[in-house]
Amino acid sequence: MHSIIRTIVLIAVSVAMLTPSARGQASASADAEFDAPFVRLCDLACERINNPERQTPKPVPFYIDSYAVRALCVAYDMTQTERYLATCKQWADRMIEYQAQMTPKGGYYMNYGRKPGDKEGNWYVADNSSIAMGILATAIRCDGADRAKYLASVQLFADLVAKHYIGEARGVMNAFWYKYPGEWWCSSGLFGSLAFLLAAETKNASFEDIAEGTIHWLNHLDLTRVKFKFWEDGAPSVVMYVLEAYSAGMAHIDEGTELHEDAVKKIRWTLDWMPKNQASRAGAGVWDYSTQWGSKLGGLPFHMYVLSHHVPDGQALRDAADQELRHIGRLLAQDDSGRLSQLAAFAMMSYAERLKPGAIYRTSR
Repeated sequence: MHSIIRTIVLIAVSVAMLTPSARGQASASADAEFDAPFVRLCDLACERINNPERQTPKPVPFYIDSYAVRALCVAYDMTQTERYLATCKQWADRMIEYQAQMTPKGGYYMNYGRKPGDKEGNWYVADNSSIAMGILATAIRCDGADRAKYLASVQLFADLVAKHYIGEARGVMNAFWYKYPGEWWCSSGLFGSLAFLLAAETKNASFEDIAEGTIHWLNHLDLTRVKFKFWEDGAPSVVMYVLEAYSAGMAHIDEGTELHEDAVKKIRWTLDWMPKNQASRAGAGVWDYSTQWGSKLGGLPFHMYVLSHHVPDGQALRDAADQELRHIGRLLAQDDSGRLSQLAAFAMMSYAERLKPGAIYRTSR
């Protein structure tokens, strides 16, 4: 009897010891599922981002490239592939070269709108903030003079916005936009994200205060009633850009505060919107993922992965993000154009967060 009991115990122990390994193999298999398409997109980004052909038939806005650059920085963390970081540095150097010629001083050229040397024309804090985050991500992976150069560029832009474009209600204005000069959802979401990241990297508390101000402003914004029918025509863009501030900021906002509680409510509202609008859950026909607005759906799994750490049903949210990223991957696999589309650039952020959680928002430390 003792021998039988001992045998049963040994079998049970053996099974218990094997289970973590089996789980590890399952996890590795899941990572491999997302790793291959991510590598393909990284290689495509290296070919396209600094390619002069990207100017035809019309210039590709630099904000699109900035998302691919941030993801390439994570790919460099994962693999130490020098080509990935070299591509990011070449892109950042171009942005800084244009920046030196821009009005207002410290602004970036968007590859459309106001050009280097011009003193008039559209110029947006929102798209500039995306560019700045690409340069900041590059800086974090560099040392010495390169890091100092890239950080100085981002600091120059951030100081410009802090001095001139923070509104009375603590939202961020979009600067030289003929339609509306006031505090805006897109510039608040994007500059809010940059401010959180810059504060974490430089320990500059003034930027953390600005960042928290954008959360306060966004907490009280009805996304369904933003001006110029942006919600009706392009809700995925509103959700993706607004969530930039929350994804970057939630780890820095004290729990139990009114700001944190209101932020969780806003996050939950956006997460409840997603199942009705993502094709992997709602079915086809809600949004076209190939369009200007629908392409932002490629970035929503990124936010789902990040925000899963701040809601009770985190694992279910991560599973839904996997499901949506698989759908996006199938769409990208059908694209044989050889171009780096908006959907691809935003999806790269989602792949990066899936494969190396937290790396998008890491500091140089």
